[in-house]
Amino acid sequence: MASLINRKLTGLVAATFTPLTAQGEPNLPVIGPYVDYLVEKQGVLNVFVNGTTGEGVSLCTEERKRLTEEWCRRGKGKLNQVIVHVGCYSLKDSQELARHAAEAGADGIAVIAPSFFKSATADGIRRFLQEIAAEAPTLPFYYYHIPAVTGLSLRARDVLEGIDALIPTFRGLKFSGSDLMDFGQCVSYAKPHWSLLYGVDEQLLAALSMGADGAVGSTFNYLGPLVSGLLTAYGKGDVSQARTLQVGARMPGVQLYCPLYPEALTAVLSFSCRCRSFCAPP
Repeated sequence: MASLINRKLTGLVAATFTPLTAQGEPNLPVIGPYVDYLVEKQGVLNVFVNGTTGEGVSLCTEERKRLTEEWCRRGKGKLNQVIVHVGCYSLKDSQELARHAAEAGADGIAVIAPSFFKSATADGIRRFLQEIAAEAPTLPFYYYHIPAVTGLSLRARDVLEGIDALIPTFRGLKFSGSDLMDFGQCVSYAKPHWSLLYGVDEQLLAALSMGADGAVGSTFNYLGPLVSGLLTAYGKGDVSQARTLQVGARMPGVQLYCPLYPEALTAVLSFSCRCRSFCAPP
């Protein structure tokens, strides 16, 4: 199990959609072809399951468990890492999902900060995260920062202060915010074994210049080769080519981030992956 803790998460991580039937049930038979599509067509070998793109907070715990099990089962031997988002409004539900993710064979877990009754302090968030991480002591743990969804005004850098002393398994951050100053300060503070992953796809190039180790994004479900090319170009120092690819990746993303999100993105998956899917209400 120590090997899981020591595996650093880098490169592209697809924030997966949740395929649902017309009746709103998880469409589990679609997961296998979805994994093959990501690996063979998009070249993406890591996934972030039950997050914002996956409408995780709109699903009940049993649905999330079934999805976790299927992603872990279908991804075995094909995907490098399956990271499962286990955050809920309820601490006990989050703890239950954390334990389950470990039992199901996940490679790591992530947690979003509560967004209904919000913590007023960074310490409050750290303590909440600590309670959940303790339920899966063998798994790498990531904080999921997405202020546009949670409504939290606290900086991610403030949440990271001293977090490794509270959570020995803490291994990084999914930063889905536009404040690159905050992200850069997180990078500067980070320990060598942490992974700093950026989550605003249309600003990836800027985040790479700030020191991002990789990225978690919904557009990697259908723009994997293009964004992989961006990472390669940046790694070679060809900023001009990386900029061209960033603009190419940005336009579809901007067009899809409309009032119909996530319906529009689910439609793209249905078309690309040849597997019809529906969204969770509302």
